[in-house]
Amino acid sequence: MNPKLDVLTPHNSQLIFIDHQPQMAFGVQSIDRQVLKNNTVALAKAAKAFNIPTVITTVETQAFSGHTYPELLDVFPGQKILERSSMNSWDDQKVRDALKANGRKKVIVAGLWTEVCNNSFALCAMAEGGYEIYMVADASGGTSKEAHDYAMQRMIQAGVVPVTWQQVMLEWQRDWAHRDTYDAVMAIVREHSGAYGMGVDYAYTMVHKAAERTTGEHEVLAPVPAK
Repeated sequence: MNPKLDVLTPHNSQLIFIDHQPQMAFGVQSIDRQVLKNNTVALAKAAKAFNIPTVITTVETQAFSGHTYPELLDVFPGQKILERSSMNSWDDQKVRDALKANGRKKVIVAGLWTEVCNNSFALCAMAEGGYEIYMVADASGGTSKEAHDYAMQRMIQAGVVPVTWQQVMLEWQRDWAHRDTYDAVMAIVREHSGAYGMGVDYAYTMVHKAAERTTGEHEVLAPVPAK
């Protein structure tokens, strides 16, 4: 049986964020960097909603890369950050131990840069750790479109499965009858899913007459034709 035929579930997968740090993001040219952050934080919120074991690893924080996106860290208060010196997260024993402790062979990866940190980790984790790697293409970025695309192609040829953040979240959800995560997923969609989220907001407020998604009251003044 091909394990890649198994859909991702909240019980068979874990997640690792690699080097979502400012200096690494400065070099990203393959995707709009604000979109990249949006997608990364959305993926983190989805993982939190489904209780997915999550690892956050960083490289040379003080000497070069800076601190992980605060929006990402705030999703996981109290989370231990696994600092390393190697560009390859697999080279750090803390990372290997954390992945092993989570006890799940399907590892979802989002990181910077695709062609360096993501690529080396993916190949080594598969070859030496026996993990299945699912690479979140739109929560990762390379130093050029070519760098990202060819790194993705190289990893796919080696057996990595390409995914996107929303695909992962909806695969975890699977059935809208799963009400325990429905509201959390819809909240993430409304905030992070662009036009899809706008459509959900419209349906909620205009069709189902739900309250607007604002933090305060806003008085609407009726039209007054000018004289």
